[in-house]
Amino acid sequence: MTGLNKENFFFFSDKCSELTIVPNSLEHAYLAIINEDLQSADAVFANLDSPRARWGRTLVSILKGFMTTYPTYFEIRNFLEIDLDFLLKNNKIDYVEQCLGALEVLSTINQETYKFAARVMLENKLFSAALKYMDKSKQIYYNDPELQFMYAKYYLDTQRYKEAYFYVNECLKLLPTYYPALVMKERIEEIGF
Repeated sequence: MTGLNKENFFFFSDKCSELTIVPNSLEHAYLAIINEDLQSADAVFANLDSPRARWGRTLVSILKGFMTTYPTYFEIRNFLEIDLDFLLKNNKIDYVEQCLGALEVLSTINQETYKFAARVMLENKLFSAALKYMDKSKQIYYNDPELQFMYAKYYLDTQRYKEAYFYVNECLKLLPTYYPALVMKERIEEIGF
């Protein structure tokens, strides 16, 4: 593998300069992905027995452009967001696009798939992509309080307070005691609109 520029490197921690990667570990497989060595990543994942390694094999197949293994509901729930964020933070845009291209198939296994992608986009301030995937998620299940909260956050971040207020109230209709939504509602009311 080639050396990494640790100034621009993200590996699930802010302290990458202190990172030690053991051969044939999950970290080794993810480092191979960053180095665009998908064959090595797949080989390492294949030798490990864990839900993360099984997901890793699916991820590699997605990154190669043809899904050869299918993940479980829980693998998508537990790892898709983390890995999309990981790829974005490491500027692996081609890989991010491959993952986004697989969302339709993944959403047949886990109906929250689009919401997971939307949250990554929202947290990385990719607002138009966040809205696109929230809208796709809304078509599958509108009455998701977490999705309504994400809409409120999106509209708050884009300074569209009337829409933010509407969605935070939608969230609270579904889950009246959701503390982050209560705090957000109070914040929006303080801003006024």
